[in-house]
Amino acid sequence: MSFTLDERLSAQLPDPSAEAGYDEHPPRMGFFTDTSVCIGCKACEVACKEWNAVPADDVLDLTGMSYDNSVGLGASTWRHVAFVEQTTDTAVDLGMPEMPSVPQGAAEDDREVRWLMSSDVCKHCTHAACLDVCPTGSLFRTEFGTVVVQEDICNGCGYCVPACPYGVIDIRPEDGRAWKCTMCYDRLGAGQEPACAKACPTDSIQYGPLDELRERAARRVDTLHDQGAATAQLYGADPTDGVGGDGAFFLLLDAPEVYGLPPDPVVTTRDLPAMWRRAGAAACGAVLAVAAAFLGGTASRGGTAFLGGAR
Repeated sequence: MSFTLDERLSAQLPDPSAEAGYDEHPPRMGFFTDTSVCIGCKACEVACKEWNAVPADDVLDLTGMSYDNSVGLGASTWRHVAFVEQTTDTAVDLGMPEMPSVPQGAAEDDREVRWLMSSDVCKHCTHAACLDVCPTGSLFRTEFGTVVVQEDICNGCGYCVPACPYGVIDIRPEDGRAWKCTMCYDRLGAGQEPACAKACPTDSIQYGPLDELRERAARRVDTLHDQGAATAQLYGADPTDGVGGDGAFFLLLDAPEVYGLPPDPVVTTRDLPAMWRRAGAAACGAVLAVAAAFLGGTASRGGTAFLGGAR
């Protein structure tokens, strides 16, 4: 199946690996992160750093943002466990027993608190803007449908950083190159699961064929709804969304914004073809206008000279 440039950048794309040029390839692989069973142990963060030799973070002390000491994804943090505290005043109905109201005059520490925890990671988008804008081919689509950075040919231009709608990829100041999760591409090639999924003690991070993970996730959402967790929802699993669906998607117990995720991400290169067409039309119009002015001026001077000769 062939696609136009517009479709390659934004339309539903059933097989990104085939579109990348792989005639024969394994099924698309991905992550399903079930935040409802995440305990915030950070085993995934540690396993990711150990396997991929990712440098230690500059900030390891408590930041004042709950128990989160790695803050967010970056060039040296490829897995990030978010800790979201919800007090009596801000919590939503998660199908849990109703929390009592805070008595008037009670101390802040007396408020009831519930936790939402989620291990965030690169989404390995179907339409990966970081890949689209890379001028050196450092970013490429693998046979598993994932998106990987070849750091040895990255020139540090940084175009990929603002292109990512999730703010995942980043430049490492020490060497000036871009880095992000590779979904342990070396392990995938050897038939092993990524280090973070291997280390997860609750199976919050699940790895496998993306189609199977989506079916499993849909059943899990139905189960949570039956148990009364009305706000349970999937994020990034829809192949018709603004990025064509994510290769790493999530089951959330609240709105995406609560977890620091954009509510409606759109691939940032979606409008490039239309922008180039409009720019081309504007340039052609400018050329025609200049040509018309030049020809009009030439005709005017010729007419003046003819009239002068008649006198």
